Amino acid sequence: MKKGKKKQVFFCKFERFMYKVCIFIIVVLIVLIVCSETSLAQVNLELQKLDKEVDQEEKKIESLEMKIDEMTSLENIKEVSAFYGLSYHSDNIKTIED
Repeated sequence: MKKGKKKQVFFCKFERFMYKVCIFIIVVLIVLIVCSETSLAQVNLELQKLDKEVDQEEKKIESLEMKIDEMTSLENIKEVSAFYGLSYHSDNIKTIED
C-alpha cells in the first residue's frame, strides 16, 4: 500500500473571483447601512431642533395673544380714552367676528 499525499483542493479562478465579489458586496452593504443610520440620526437631530423652535414660537404667539387680550379689555379701553380726553360710548362700538 502506498501512502499517498492528500490532495489539496484548490479553488478555480472563477470560485475565487466569486468569493471576492461576495466579500466585496458584504463590505459595501455594511458601509451603506452605517452611512444610512448616521444620516438618519442627523435628520432626527435636526427634527428635534425644529420642534424646539416651533415650541418657542408657539409660546411667543401665546404671549402676544395674551397681551392683545389685555390691551383690548374694556377697562384698558376706558383708561386710554380717558387719558386722551375721549368719551366711551358702547353704542359706537362695532364687533367683528371671524
